[in-house]
Amino acid sequence: MAGKKKPNNSSTIALNKRAKHEYFIEEKFEAGLALQGWEVKSLRDGKVNLTESYVMIRDGEAFLFGCHISPLQTASTHINPDPIRTRKLLLHKRELGRIFGAVAKQGLTCVPLALYWKKGYVKCEIALAKGKKLHDKRATEKERDWNREKQRVMRHQ
Repeated sequence: MAGKKKPNNSSTIALNKRAKHEYFIEEKFEAGLALQGWEVKSLRDGKVNLTESYVMIRDGEAFLFGCHISPLQTASTHINPDPIRTRKLLLHKRELGRIFGAVAKQGLTCVPLALYWKKGYVKCEIALAKGKKLHDKRATEKERDWNREKQRVMRHQ
């Protein structure tokens, strides 16, 4: 007997919509995130911004830079929280090697796409991406508008 499934949207904490507009997504990876206690509480409250963040690989490890997690007033009274501190991404060595090789050889960029909950842990979806030119962005927008118009016409027939 099939059980009820939760909608996928409920586990999503934050999306980086700008990344899909700015880049062609080549390959996606799922990474864990090393967080402090106050950060987890803020994530449960949805106080996170991914738009200006990026992934950098240093010394064989991946780090998330520029992710802004706003501290809660009640949860962080005894510590001095840093909202944009560098957070370590937890990946397998093979995945790190693949990302590092693609960034170094092919000139791709590694960007975070989303933060979400999985079995009680915070996961970060990161992607290898290639930057879009201005004419590519216009073509994508034109295609999106055309698909929207097609749907409108099909509904009214």
